[in-house]
Amino acid sequence: MANSKKKVAYFYDPEVGNYHYGPGHPMKPHRLAVTHSLVLNYSLQKHMSVFKPPVATAQDITRFHNEEYIDFLQKVTPHNIQTFSKSLSHFNVGNDCPVFDGLYDFCARYTGASLQAASKLNSGSCDIAVNWAGGLHHAKKSEASGFCYVNDIVIAILELLKHNQRILYIDIDIHHGDGVQEAFYMTDRVMTVSFHKYGQNFFPGTGDMYEIGAGPGRYYSINVPLKEGMDDLGYSMIFCPVIQDVIQFYQPSCVVLQCGADSLASDRLGTFSLSIKGHGKCVEFVKDLNLPLLVLGGGGYTVRNVSRCWTYETSLLAGVELSPTLPYNEYLEYFGPDFSLHPEVQPRHENANSPSYLAGLVEQMHSLLKMVAHAPSVQMSDVPTAAVEEEWDEEISEKEHEAEF
Repeated sequence: MANSKKKVAYFYDPEVGNYHYGPGHPMKPHRLAVTHSLVLNYSLQKHMSVFKPPVATAQDITRFHNEEYIDFLQKVTPHNIQTFSKSLSHFNVGNDCPVFDGLYDFCARYTGASLQAASKLNSGSCDIAVNWAGGLHHAKKSEASGFCYVNDIVIAILELLKHNQRILYIDIDIHHGDGVQEAFYMTDRVMTVSFHKYGQNFFPGTGDMYEIGAGPGRYYSINVPLKEGMDDLGYSMIFCPVIQDVIQFYQPSCVVLQCGADSLASDRLGTFSLSIKGHGKCVEFVKDLNLPLLVLGGGGYTVRNVSRCWTYETSLLAGVELSPTLPYNEYLEYFGPDFSLHPEVQPRHENANSPSYLAGLVEQMHSLLKMVAHAPSVQMSDVPTAAVEEEWDEEISEKEHEAEF
C-alpha cells in the first residue's frame, strides 16, 4: 500500500444511529452505529483523528434549503402531523420520507458532520474527511425525496467552494444523485458525475446520459446510466477510465465522493452485484488521485453489508490492512454464519451490461468530456451566494469536539 498514509479525519455523532424511520422502512440509521462499532473494534480510530461534530444550525441548513421547508421540518412531529396536512404533500413528506421522532435533529446531526468535514478540508488540517452518516443526495431545495430531507452534500460543497475553484462530485450509489446534480446544474464550479442504474422506472427516474447541465453548467453534469446486475469487472471497466477523463479535462482541486452501499450485491433495494472489494476499489482509485477528499455515505439497505463495506473503505482511506475475519463486536450475530469482512457474492440478477455496452458508454463520456476543452479559467461563473458568507463558525474549541472513543 505505497503512498497510502494520509491525514484522515473521521466524524461520528453517537446519537445519529438512534433514530428510526418507522417499522418496515428500509432506511435504518442503526447501520451507522454498527459501522462505528466495527471501526472501533478493528482499532481504526488509532489511525485517524476522530471528531464528535457540532449539530448544524438552521442558518447552516438554509444556505441551500428554503426557509419555509426547514421551518416545517423543525415543527412537524408524529404527534402534530394532522395539523400539517397541506404542508406534507407540498414538501413531499409522508410516505418514502415519513415524519418520525427527532426527524429534524437527525438531519441537523448528519449535516453538521458533513459541514465540519468540509471546514477541516478547507483549513488543510486533513487530507481526507469521512462522514458515513452523510451523503443524502436526493433532497431538493424545498422538498424531501428518497429517504432524504436535508442535502448535506450540497451544503458541504457550498462550504468547499469558498476555498476551491473547481469541485468534482462523484456518486456510486445505485440511485442517481439527482438532488446534487439539480443544485449545481447551471454552474461550472462543480462537476457532478453519477454512476447509477437507469431505466425500468428505477428511482428517481432521472440520470439519462443526455442530462449534461445548462447555461454556464452545460457539459458539467456527467451521467453514466447502467443496467441491472453490474459486477466488479464491469464497474471498474467504466469507473476508472471515466474518472481519469474527468480529472484530465476538468482538473478539480477537491473531490466529494458519495459511497452509497446499495450498489452492493444482495442489497434490499438494489439490483447490482458488486462485492465489497469492488465497491472499495472505486474509493481507493479516488483516494489515489491525491486530491483533498470528502467521503460520505448514502443509500444501503442491508445493514450487515453496509457496515462491512464502510468499515473496509475506512481502512482503505486510513491505509490499514484488516483481518478478513470480523473482530468481536456487540453486533456479531448480524454477521453469521461466516463472520467475514468479505462475504461471498451471490448475484441475484444476470448482468445486463455487456462489454460492448460499457465500451460505448466510455466512448460517449469521453466525447462529452472533450466539450470541457480544458480546466475552466479562474473567471468562472459566480459562487452561489450562500457560499460567500462568513467562514462556518468553529469557535468552540477542537478539544470540546474531539470524540471520546
